[in-house]
Amino acid sequence: MIFGLSFATCVLLAADARGQATEEYRVKAAFLYNLTKFVGWPAQVIKGSRAPIEICILGKDPFGSALAEAVNDKAIEGRPFSIRQIADVQQAASCQILFVSASERKRLRPILDVVRDGPVLTVGDTDGFASEGGIVNFKIEAGRVRLQINMVAAERARIGISSKLLSLAEIVKK
Repeated sequence: MIFGLSFATCVLLAADARGQATEEYRVKAAFLYNLTKFVGWPAQVIKGSRAPIEICILGKDPFGSALAEAVNDKAIEGRPFSIRQIADVQQAASCQILFVSASERKRLRPILDVVRDGPVLTVGDTDGFASEGGIVNFKIEAGRVRLQINMVAAERARIGISSKLLSLAEIVKK
């Protein structure tokens, strides 16, 4: 009987943890969508006024359906969204946003080195992402998603970031 109760408790706790993770990535998906309202890319990056805003995910996709749901039927300045899973950072050249999954933590420095000078908004959610050269990091603080922004990396990538967004973020100077 004790085994049955312990097993049931573990199953419930695991389901609750999955629910929290799912909710966390729903919030992060909404942040990714909203970032596009406060970020500007160099004119040559945008291939036509109706070209989609390409969001690429490198590594294991933590969003499930949350990212597709967050951008479904939405557009920024008439531009719809496209989501693409990529296996190699070399494929990120056509992306406006590159989400680097936590599964790529061990390769973070080489990944960021490849996209460092390109006009790609790099986004992650691992400790040290912004200080390693990523532009935006989602950080969990007191149970809430907070932003860290590396302005040096943004300037190098020629990504403009609204002062409104900057006022909500922790600025990483590295």
